[in-house]
Amino acid sequence: MNQQEFLSALDQDRIVAAVAAAERETSGEIRIHIQPKATGGDARYVAERTFERLGMTKTALRNGVLLFIASEERVFAIVGDKGIDEKVPAGFWDEIAAKLTLRFGNGELTEGIIEAVTAAGQQLKTYFPRADDDVNELSDDIDVSD
Repeated sequence: MNQQEFLSALDQDRIVAAVAAAERETSGEIRIHIQPKATGGDARYVAERTFERLGMTKTALRNGVLLFIASEERVFAIVGDKGIDEKVPAGFWDEIAAKLTLRFGNGELTEGIIEAVTAAGQQLKTYFPRADDDVNELSDDIDVSD
């Protein structure tokens, strides 16, 4: 499946709505990034560089989460910033990754991403509840690069 086919298979509006809904409960920030290949290294390495490029290390509480997807290679990585990684239980990101792998394997791309966003949002809500003066520090839109 090429990048355009992958993007066409997604219900992007539902995914963006899931990100917004999750963020209404937390001061944390969730981003989705999709590109064709993890050019320049393995998915984790490229995801960490993308995390920095998207400005996700600049959130006030260092509580951003990135779901990085290399659509044509069918690989992904979940990266949490220092603030959230220090709080979530060991293996938490692995649990989300396992569920996402299963959903993707069944062709349930949108549902898998929404499930991952919702799970990340629940953890963020637990450790970083939304404050009255919270502002959305990063775009909820899916970031796509060619």
